[in-house]
Parts: sequence; structure tokens; C-alpha cells
Amino acid sequence: MPDEPSNAELWRRFGYLQTEIDRRSDALAIQLASFTPQLIFEAEKRYTGQELPRIQNELQVVKSERDKLEDDFEQYQRDERDRRERDRQTRLYSAIVPVLIAVVSSAVAIRAVVAQ
Repeated sequence: MPDEPSNAELWRRFGYLQTEIDRRSDALAIQLASFTPQLIFEAEKRYTGQELPRIQNELQVVKSERDKLEDDFEQYQRDERDRRERDRQTRLYSAIVPVLIAVVSSAVAIRAVVAQ
């Protein structure tokens, strides 16, 4: 058994391997710590790149709907103003016609009384 290592040599090798594994694990942990934020950044960048056009499209739709709503409201205001003007004219003529009939009737009655 002269070519086999002694127990002490095995423990030294085991200690060296354990130290080397710890060192490499620490190095790997450092690399992972820097790599993980990079992966997260790239994932967020991809997500943002995909979502940004969709959000822009939604924003354009909202703007066009808002513009349409504003146009519809302006048209409603114009229609309401025209309706009120027609109502005012109708009330005005409705008030003038009976007054004119009363004046004409009075004039005819006065003329009939004067003509007798």
C-alpha cells in the first residue's frame, strides 16, 4: 500500500477540495448576483418593448374617442342652441298672434261702433 495516500494526506486533500469548492461557490455566487439583475433588466426591456406599442395604440384610441366625444358634445350644444332658438321664436309668434287678433278684433269692433 505504499502508493496509496495516508489518512492525513486524504484529509489535507479533502480540506483543499473543500476550500476550492467554497472559493468557486463564492465566485459563482458573485457572478450570479451580477447576472440576475442583468437577466431581470433584459426581461423588463423585452416586456417594455412589447408593451410600449400596445400602450401607444391604446393611448391613440383614447385620444380619438376623447376627440369624438368633444365633437359630439359641441354638436349637442349647437343643436340645443338651435332648438332653444326655435322654441323662443315659437313662443314669440304664439304670443304675437293672439295679440294681433285682439287688436284686429278691437279695431273691427271700434269701427262697427263708430259706423253706427
